[in-house]
Amino acid sequence: MVAPLKIGGIEIWPPIVLAPMSGVTNRTLRALYKPFGFGLTVTEFVSSNALQHGGKRTMEMIDQHGVEKPVSTQLWGNDPKIMALAAKVVRECGADIVDINFGCPAPKVTKTEGGSACLRDVDRCEAIMKAVVEAVDCPVTVKMRLGWTDESLVFLEVAERAQAVGVQALTLHARTAKQFYKGTAKWERIAELKASVDIPVIGNGDLGDAHGTLARMRESGVDAVMLGRAVLGNPWLVGRVRDLMEGREPMPCPDAAQRLRFAVRHYQVMIEEWGQARAVPQMRKHLGYYLKGFPGASELRERVMRTLTAAETLGEVERVIEYLEKEERPAA
Repeated sequence: MVAPLKIGGIEIWPPIVLAPMSGVTNRTLRALYKPFGFGLTVTEFVSSNALQHGGKRTMEMIDQHGVEKPVSTQLWGNDPKIMALAAKVVRECGADIVDINFGCPAPKVTKTEGGSACLRDVDRCEAIMKAVVEAVDCPVTVKMRLGWTDESLVFLEVAERAQAVGVQALTLHARTAKQFYKGTAKWERIAELKASVDIPVIGNGDLGDAHGTLARMRESGVDAVMLGRAVLGNPWLVGRVRDLMEGREPMPCPDAAQRLRFAVRHYQVMIEEWGQARAVPQMRKHLGYYLKGFPGASELRERVMRTLTAAETLGEVERVIEYLEKEERPAA
């Protein structure tokens, strides 16, 4: 057994966190994936500048179903005052935790000195953290990378300043901004961070296997793990990690037909909530994740990518499910 994650007055069990992912961790996915075993879900990262204008699309990014609580809303920006105002908005809209993004390496974010670009100016990081902590009555957390480059690893200094201004937990993706997602995550750096602060530390990076995830957690001493790309199309990984945390052998992975049945449900819920025009292009990406690791998957993926309507797409998937179930059915 492992201990629950405690962030301020919020107890999180199991200590498994859904990573914020742009265009992915909307309210639909959070609600669908939460029952698999996430203790904490995080929204897409939201621009603090955009929140000032309260546009429909921006407000949808912080919207909640309620079933996925507790929810952390992640903000990015480069101006302490605007970040503080944005934090107040998301808190009023139901955020249980406000998370500051010092980790995103995407050019659309870093070109305005947001996300991981903030790590090039530790004083600005501190000013942002202090302003956000003072603006809200809920826990504030930070997600960061090691630094901008290998020559400027500032994660320990940012962590020290974070703890000093009242940040209540830190997540470290153990790569630099310039690495993007290449190379391997340096979990020894996560262990170094854990040893240097008194507040909880959440480890992130290269967690794609249940046994490996628990091993990384124990070796580094972190208080929780954050799972991102590895759970897309494979939310069953979360349940397997939870099983191990609770002292059980993990449940077996579902067969291909079962996985695709869940993909169909995901697709249908997306259409109900967002309409076909928005659901179809988004679900092409998700179906690509679900369609991995079984015979004929690449051919089906190609056919699905060419479909224009939900009915066409679901028809293709249903035909494959029927074929798979027939193949898996024992002979009479």
